[in-house]
Amino acid sequence: MKKKDIYASKVKRAAHLLFFRRHRKPGVKGWELRKRLGTDYPKVLTILDSFLEKLDLQVKTVFESEPSKEAKPSLEELDKARFYITLRGGLTPKETKMMGWRIDDIAGLAITISSIISKKGKAPRDDVEQLLRDKLPGWRVDINLDRYIRSGYIAEDENRQLYLDWRTRAEIDESALVKLLLGSES
Repeated sequence: MKKKDIYASKVKRAAHLLFFRRHRKPGVKGWELRKRLGTDYPKVLTILDSFLEKLDLQVKTVFESEPSKEAKPSLEELDKARFYITLRGGLTPKETKMMGWRIDDIAGLAITISSIISKKGKAPRDDVEQLLRDKLPGWRVDINLDRYIRSGYIAEDENRQLYLDWRTRAEIDESALVKLLLGSES
């Protein structure tokens, strides 16, 4: 079998692993990819990402903790990371409506995420609830926060502290969100 055929087969298997959900959380851990595709799975994902670019999709890597400051993460760090298929660009307003979320729900999510980011990654639930009550109808606040938690955008610990969860790290460019919010003030 030619090297090109081997990589075509691996790219196909990688796409199957990433598109179809098998666990509670979508995506695939790096060690699972290594087990199914071999140690060259980062190269396979790069090839898959180039194919997905035409569809405005990308393979996104989310690390459990910050990767080392090296240019490329080590294979050990990649094995612990989770890989997702996400949008490469943004959504148009019409596409956003098709997500099934109201515009004020999305605005509340942006407020919640930006509040958590501004407090260095953790914020008391009571503070976030009060902020949301200032911007949204009070009866929607608990409903929305619980929805954000169920959806995986934020998580809550036993001390009622909110922090960013896997879906925010996978789908939202936090630095772009902060720039947009800061730009809207001027």
